[in-house]
Amino acid sequence: MIIADGVDMREVALGDAAALAAAFVRNRAHMAPYEPTRLDEFYTERGQRERIETTLGDRDAGRTRQSVLLDTATRELIGTITLQNIVLGPLRSAGVGYWIDRARTGRGLASAALAETIRVAREETGLHRLAAGTLLDNLASQRVLAKAGFETYGVAPRYLYISGAWRDHRLFQLLLHDDPPSA
Repeated sequence: MIIADGVDMREVALGDAAALAAAFVRNRAHMAPYEPTRLDEFYTERGQRERIETTLGDRDAGRTRQSVLLDTATRELIGTITLQNIVLGPLRSAGVGYWIDRARTGRGLASAALAETIRVAREETGLHRLAAGTLLDNLASQRVLAKAGFETYGVAPRYLYISGAWRDHRLFQLLLHDDPPSA
């Protein structure tokens, strides 16, 4: 599915391992302030293949939906967006996380991917609520969430271990509807 001029979004596949590894290597310094410290294996095709296998298993179990963003001309992988920790029943909630290649930031790609993911969450997955968290100083991601209608609902002290320390996060949520859970 084309989500923006020159950008396609589709579910992750096992064949994406090499492209994901290359994208993570290319963006390692760019993402370091926002990501947990990664072992070197993470940046290899084998490491990404193992992650994708886990993601696909979680997808089949209904716990995760991950999509990749691709340049339509070059087919270069330029980001991902994930619905994770999907819980159905009376909660009907998931977390959302995303990243965009350093050379593509500021072009509305995260916003476009998030808009499509919100649609999928509501219409295809039947979720009621999405949650996201950002480091307190990650203003770019906070703008993406605000543009999509997410509201701030708090700060979680020492929420994730990033860059060698437990870091506070600003918490966001988006209520998708007030319909009762589907059967």
